[in-house]
This record gives sequence, structure tokens and C-alpha cells, in this order.
Amino acid sequence: MDCSVDQAFAIRMRVEQVEDGQFLATSTDLPGLVAHGRTAEEALEIAADVGRRLLGSYREHDDPVPSGMRTLGTVFEVDVVVTS
Repeated sequence: MDCSVDQAFAIRMRVEQVEDGQFLATSTDLPGLVAHGRTAEEALEIAADVGRRLLGSYREHDDPVPSGMRTLGTVFEVDVVVTS
């Protein structure tokens, strides 16, 4: 998939709580996407920034994005973390 123009991608993230109580977010959709935060929300926010930077690097070097990447349509579903 070409990454030469601004596009929105859906990236599936795995978020896990690590030993120190913080959260680690990783993705097999976009190799190299790893983020660490004090909360799940913070880890995902950092992951979004890392994802933008990685995709920017693909664009800058005229490299295709990984084949598992999906472009984001006008309608999509997302899980939202809600704590009580």
C-alpha cells in the first residue's frame, strides 16, 4: 500500500499491564510500534504518536506501508477503555 499521501490507518494495538503497574502497547500491524505509559490511555496516546512518526518515515523514504495495514473508512468501530 502506498503511503505517499496523508491517509488514516486503523492499527490494532495490544495493551498489557507490566510488572511495575504501567502499560505497554505494541502492534504487529506496524512493526516497531512500541509505547509505554502510566495508564492504558497514556500508552495508546503515545502509540498514536509513534505510529504517526513511523508512517511519516515510510512516506519520507517512499516505502510501502506493511501489508497488514488497513485504511480507515468513514465508519469504524473502536473499543474504549472505561474505568469505574
